[in-house]
Formats: sequence, C-alpha cells, structure tokens
Amino acid sequence: MANTAPAPDQKELFGHPVGLYILFFTEMWERFSYYGMRAILVLYLVSATTDGNAGLGWTQAEALALYGWYTMLVYVVSIPGGILADKVFGQKKAVLIGGIILVLGHGILAVEEMWAFYSGLGLIIAGVGLLKPNISTMVGGLYKEGDIRRDKGFTIFYIGINLGAFLSSLIVGTLGEVYGWHYGFGLAGIAMALGLLVYMWGQKYLTNVGNLLSKVERDEGASLGSLFADLFKSPVQLAVTLALFAGSIVAMFTMGIAYGLLFIFLTLVVAMMMMVYKDLTSQIMKDRYVVMLLSFLLVIVFWGAFEQAGGLMNIYALDKTNRSIPFNLPFGIGNEVPASWFQSLNALFIILFGVIVANFWARRKLKGKEASSIFKMATGVIIMGLGFVFMVFAALEFEAQGASAMYWLVLAYLLHTIGELCSSPVALSFITKLAPVKYASLMMGVYFAATGLGNKVAGELGAFASEAGDIAIFLGITIFTVTFAAIVLFMLKPLKRLTHGAEDNERELPQQENFELGDEEVIEKEETRRRK
Repeated sequence: MANTAPAPDQKELFGHPVGLYILFFTEMWERFSYYGMRAILVLYLVSATTDGNAGLGWTQAEALALYGWYTMLVYVVSIPGGILADKVFGQKKAVLIGGIILVLGHGILAVEEMWAFYSGLGLIIAGVGLLKPNISTMVGGLYKEGDIRRDKGFTIFYIGINLGAFLSSLIVGTLGEVYGWHYGFGLAGIAMALGLLVYMWGQKYLTNVGNLLSKVERDEGASLGSLFADLFKSPVQLAVTLALFAGSIVAMFTMGIAYGLLFIFLTLVVAMMMMVYKDLTSQIMKDRYVVMLLSFLLVIVFWGAFEQAGGLMNIYALDKTNRSIPFNLPFGIGNEVPASWFQSLNALFIILFGVIVANFWARRKLKGKEASSIFKMATGVIIMGLGFVFMVFAALEFEAQGASAMYWLVLAYLLHTIGELCSSPVALSFITKLAPVKYASLMMGVYFAATGLGNKVAGELGAFASEAGDIAIFLGITIFTVTFAAIVLFMLKPLKRLTHGAEDNERELPQQENFELGDEEVIEKEETRRRK
C-alpha cells in the first residue's frame, strides 16, 4: 500500500527498514534476468541463421517492432497485476506468484524452439505484470507519510535494479553473444530463481507491508464492475469512451488486429481512470489524481526516447560502431567489445552517480530551492534528451567514415543515466505520495503501463529509423523531449498547487537527522526551520 506506516519496532539497517534491502536484492535478481534477456533479444533476432551462433535472421524493422511490442506488454500488464494485488492477492503474494511465473518463462526461453520463444516471452510478460508494480508499491509502504527518506529509499532500490542490470549485460550478454543465445536466456532464469529465494527468506522483514487490505478497506474502493457500471451513468465519460472505442475498431481494420486490440485495451484503461476520478471523495484527492495522471505523460515521453538503448542504439553499437580495441579480452571474446556490453553503461553510471544525484536533490530541498517531483522529472527528460545530441554526432561520423567511435555511445548513455536518476525513481516515489491508498497498486500499474507505452513508441521510432535516417530520428528526439519538458516546467506552479502540499510536509525522522549528506550547515538550517 502506498502509505502504510511501518510498525514502531520495525528493524532498520543503515537508516532504512531492513525490508528495503530484501526488496533491493529481490528486484536486483529480477532485473538481472530481465535486462540480461533484453540485452541479447534484439541481437538474437537480427543475427543471421547461418552464423555459428545462429539467430533468427530478422530485419532491423521486424526485430525492433517485436521489441517494442514486448517491452510495452511487459509493463502494460502491470495494470491487471495491480488490480489483482489490490483486490485478490495483496502485493506480497502477487510478487511471489509473479516471480514463479518469471522463472518458468526464462527457463522455457532456453529451449531452442519457436514455440518456446513465444511461450517464454508470454510468461515473462505475465510475471513482470504481477511483480513489478507491487514490489515498488511495497517499497513505498515501508515509510511513514512525510518521511523524507522515502525518495532516498527509492533511489537505493533503484540502484539495486541497476546493479542487476549492470551485471546481466556483461555476463548474460557475453554468454549469449560468444557461447550461444539460449545459454544467456537460461542464465537469466537462474538469476530470477535466486531473487525468488531471497524474497521467500526475507518474509519476516516484510510482515507490515504488502498485505491484502481488509474487506472493509477493499470495499471503500469501488470494484471494477461498479466502476464500469457507473460509466453508463456519466454521459461525458461514456461519450469519450465510445469515441475511443470506435477509433479502436477503425484501427483494427486499418493497422491490424494487434493495434486494434491494443487501442481497445487502452480505451478500457482510460474509462477506468475516469471512473476512479469520479469515485474519489474529496477535491484534494481528485486534484492530486489529475497531477499524477499528467505526470504519466512525462513518463511516456521519457521512456519513448530512453528505450532506444535496447533497440536502435543496441543495433547501432553492433553494426555502426568501431568496437575494436588494441588487446584481447578474456574468455575467448577477442579484441572487439561485445555490443551487448554497452547496455551495462547505464546501470554502471546509476551505481556510480545514484546516491550523488539523490543527495544533490535532498540538499537542494533543505536549502529551500525548487525540488518538487514534477520539477525533477521534467529536468530529467531535458537532460536525457540532450544525450541524443551525441548520437547525432555519432551518426554524422558514421556517414563520413563508415564507423563511429565508442565514446559517442558512452557520452549518450551518461546523460541518459543522469536524466533517468532525476526522473524515474522520483516518479515511483511521487506516485506513492499521491495515489489513493485503496488504488495504490492499480496506480503503480498504470505508471508501468505508461512506461510500456513509452517502450512501444521507442520500438516504432527505431523501426522508422531505416526510412527517416538516424540523424533525423536522434535530432527529432532531442527537440521534442526538450520542448515538451520545458512546457511542463512552465506549468510547474499550477501543478504544484494541485498537489495540495503532498510534498511540502516531508521531514526527516529524528533518528535520521544526518542522512549522509555530509553538510552540517544544511542540517543546522533545517533544525532551525523546524524549531520555528
């Protein structure tokens, strides 16, 4: 649940609940499995069927289209995953069930058959949908409302995600590229099994979070059936839903069944979001809900650009980057850096800069400067968008010389990472602050669905690059992201008013007065402000 307070005797370690570290390691291994498979998926799809390490021999457009669908569905199913947690399982059991399904999915991918390939992807989609939104909501539930440690706790959790991503890109990527794609898929499954074991062992530290709400609490939130029944009593919402549904049917005939079904699903999500708004009982809750939904637009824009990493930029590293080095790498890799290794840069930079960025924002907040979540998210989108300027330079160098230098990718990933640190963990924390408790997991599911839509946009942009050209795509992403985020910053004051001080009352807990900022002057000023 979003705002569940931990029990007074909850054990702490390094200034945070012990449960944070259980969730940290569970998610670390889950992300090891996910990002390991992500690092080699597109490379496996485009590798020739006649190579020694044979792939499927798909075209770039075909591979990136599937990548877009897959990475979208992985997150879109977080909506039903959140609903099941809120209404049926509770978040704690949903994470457990999702982990079991993920182990099965990754294990099946190790089988060298097409039925296993698609079945494995389907199981991974279902497993992530149950695990991802609910483990994030549980992190928020470890902290009391107004606890300034919440944002930092999410950053620590985020470092766990990226520690898994860093290790997997190197280990799974190398195993897949050098020894066999399906060995890489199998190793990802073993990692998920380790994460599941950690989670089961640590249940004693998670007794106060992730439990199914009582029947009385669940009944406070309208059921899905009653929400959609109320839709027919609301002429405006019904008209909007019918218009979107009609558009979905048109899309089915003009764009294909898959897109039509996607738009029908999104229509139902929009209808549900409208009826949740109507179900909220106070204007403050409704205003905060509106801000939260608007923040999802930032999420879609961010991930639509950022997820070029696993698609277009991954292929760029494989085919258009000079990866030769003057010495041989161990384990039979040779003197060429594997393309999948570039996937580890984002995770490595997050590990190196995660706490630094979190402390920067914490100091800024204590000094009374702008540090709202919307401000951080928009700033992150701008920084990430500027990273594509380096990809423009890389594309220009490729056109002039036939290959681009590796440092362009390194610089692009660096700015993408700083932008991600400003935006993504903050967004997770922001939702746990604004979401109504009775819809906590559902709203986290919608957040990840927005992430999924961004991933789908990324796949479509990557597939379009073969027609428009890399320079046009990279430059277009830069212009759009920076412009969009600038508009959000222009609207910052009215958006903050609509949050009704949801972040204004954040304070450190007494036992956490010096939370590793190392700035005694700032702490003293904060203590003075408190006494006043």
